[in-house]
Amino acid sequence: MPAEIRIQVADSLSDGDLAAIERLLPQLSSTATFDRARIESMLEHDGTDLIVARDGDRLVGMATLATFPLPTGVRGHLDDVVVDAEQRGRGIARALLETVIELAHERGLRTLDLTSRPTRQSAIRLYESVGFERRDSLLMRYSGRTPTAADGRVSG
Repeated sequence: MPAEIRIQVADSLSDGDLAAIERLLPQLSSTATFDRARIESMLEHDGTDLIVARDGDRLVGMATLATFPLPTGVRGHLDDVVVDAEQRGRGIARALLETVIELAHERGLRTLDLTSRPTRQSAIRLYESVGFERRDSLLMRYSGRTPTAADGRVSG
């Protein structure tokens, strides 16, 4: 990790930090929307940590670690890993991942999962290089929309 980059769990965010997150979100997802209240509520939520990368005082990357107890053990999920496009190639994403993995070990998480689109080959190589393994699994998502007969999934 470059010496000037600091990785830390955020316990508060300045207006400049929030503006940086607003700039990072479109680099992460074309459908992500910035909501200051939602970001601030993450800081108060016991099961969610926002891990940030700072170059000096400037926020240049982030990752989110969600932890939750289940009957099978305490699990973790890594989401929203993004580094500013102008800062990529400096080892910042690796440093964020290594920090999240260290937190997972400290907290005794049974597993730490993440998902990535298959087209993000360089990200997948990075994830594998820090110890994540591909799993034979099917990702399913419920989006809140009720299927209809026209979808071909409901018989009537």
